[in-house]
Amino acid sequence: MRVILATALLLSTQLAWSAPEDFRDGQVREGNNGELQAWDKENSRWLGIDGFWQAYADRKGGITWGKSTEYPPYNQVNEFDTLLIQLDSGNCLMEFFHSRWRRANDVRRWDESFNAYGGCPRVFD
Repeated sequence: MRVILATALLLSTQLAWSAPEDFRDGQVREGNNGELQAWDKENSRWLGIDGFWQAYADRKGGITWGKSTEYPPYNQVNEFDTLLIQLDSGNCLMEFFHSRWRRANDVRRWDESFNAYGGCPRVFD
């Protein structure tokens, strides 16, 4: 019985003390204030979702089409361009991939929580 308890305690301690390299890019957690945060592996820090999107876009040269309620003209968009689409329900980072706009999370495969954040659940309505 003691061995089982000791093993359980050791495993839970290891999870609580995970090193930054144990987190994957875009992993989501709830912060102390209840705000969702995503792990920015490039900078080894937790950021709010919007901050994570901005850091990702900044590494690529910035959000190509800025913030808008409308999509840019199709014939002017290039593969991997980004746009922060603004909906009444919130923002969603979009990325142009394989000839159409997609949620950046659908391209990058970060945590599934991104698709439930802000305007992302309603972006295709």
